[in-house]
Amino acid sequence: MTQDLYVQAGNRIRELRENRGYTREQLAEIANISTKFLYEIEVGNKGFSAHTLCMLAEGLGISCDYILYGVVEYDSKSEIDYILKQFPDEKIAEVVKIFNAICQLAIF
Repeated sequence: MTQDLYVQAGNRIRELRENRGYTREQLAEIANISTKFLYEIEVGNKGFSAHTLCMLAEGLGISCDYILYGVVEYDSKSEIDYILKQFPDEKIAEVVKIFNAICQLAIF
């Protein structure tokens, strides 16, 4: 059962890394681990410490819960911060306007 958890977590880490456009080398550097160790995590061959989990989650802009269980308990501030960092400074005001427009649509 624990092995399944590591395999699933590794798959989520790899998928998130690829979706974020990081190479394995880049994410390993962010998490302060070796590229080989990150590979072993991604394929489910190695477990990882809570510290490594936190470093990976922070680097990927997602919660530890998502990595471990596939469940998103949104920390909306960090998710929005991650999204906003993808835009150049001069576009942030426009993105905020779009967020506000979406919020208006969600209000019934």
